Amino acid sequence: MAAPVLGLILAGGLGRRMGGVDKTLLPLGGRPILARIAERLRPQCPAGLALSANGDPARFAEAFDGPVLPDSVPDLPGPLAGILAGLEYGAASGVTHVLSVPGDAPFLPENLVARLIASLGPAPVAVAASGGREHYTAALWSVALRDDLRAWLAAGERRVGAFIARHGAGVVNWPTEPVDPFLNLNAPEDFARAEGIVSNCSPPSASG
Repeated sequence: MAAPVLGLILAGGLGRRMGGVDKTLLPLGGRPILARIAERLRPQCPAGLALSANGDPARFAEAFDGPVLPDSVPDLPGPLAGILAGLEYGAASGVTHVLSVPGDAPFLPENLVARLIASLGPAPVAVAASGGREHYTAALWSVALRDDLRAWLAAGERRVGAFIARHGAGVVNWPTEPVDPFLNLNAPEDFARAEGIVSNCSPPSASG
């Protein structure tokens, strides 16, 4: 790959099931989820990390020291807008690919970037999967997609899976035992489960 990968943490969700809070700032084992995700990604992303989020970026300052990227398109159209902001930022920074991950997945694999890069082939996207399910926001994206993605959003399209299908993607599977590395913390019961994982043992590297 011509240039190091930029890591992009997607934190633009409204967190409705958690009372409308920034889920990525909630504590898990005494540390913000965001700090845990950044710790997992930093060794894999030599070009650094960025955070996709709207609103006052100062609220993330204690947990994250990288750039905070607001949507570059109006009307909060969802994760694809955050990915577009990351692709535009990455292109301006001289990287060729951006790794996106959800901001509520604290157990991401330590070999996420390496395995996604290996699966790219001719496709401009590589997607992580586990438990028979593709995780569209845990993916590696070529920055060359940014113009088509902006046009896609301008046309009113919002579905991440549909945009990926438009271009094709390599898919990489990870095991879900002992822990699904793409476990999303969407609701209080998910946090309770994750607290148990953190307190009982160190999360696995999920090397696959």
